[in-house]
Amino acid sequence: MPSITLVEGIGVSGDAHAGTTVQHRSRVARDPSAPNLRQVHLIHGELFEHLDEVGFNVEPGSLGDNITTRGVDLLELPVGTRLRIGEATVIVTGLRNPCRQIDDLQPGLMKRLVSKDDDGHVRRLAGVMGIVARGGVVRPGDPIAVELPPLPHHPLTTV
Repeated sequence: MPSITLVEGIGVSGDAHAGTTVQHRSRVARDPSAPNLRQVHLIHGELFEHLDEVGFNVEPGSLGDNITTRGVDLLELPVGTRLRIGEATVIVTGLRNPCRQIDDLQPGLMKRLVSKDDDGHVRRLAGVMGIVARGGVVRPGDPIAVELPPLPHHPLTTV
């Protein structure tokens, strides 16, 4: 059975984005000492079903996601939510802001992941990012416990 190992304060063991400071090229160019708030990328599995319904064949992992969830409304969680998954705990830091390279996977995909709603607000559907608060092994089918932070809650913004 496949699994991933989350390392406290670092991210996914062996992942290119693992580290205490930013790892993404554009972010390193701006400030290489900035904390890495993007150690773990989680996507709701329901997104893959939605994309399939509108003609895109996207599999878990193909958008850079490390963990695929089911039944958790990731996009509506407040900043600081703790997700206990398997042996590990991930603290949600914000929304993933996908880059235009997504269209290299399938032309037009970016417009399905970032769009505007009827009120003109930008909707980002490409999942959430988090940091590893407690390391451990995560396996397919592990339950996810959601622990909301103390009030007041702050909505997710891009990180």
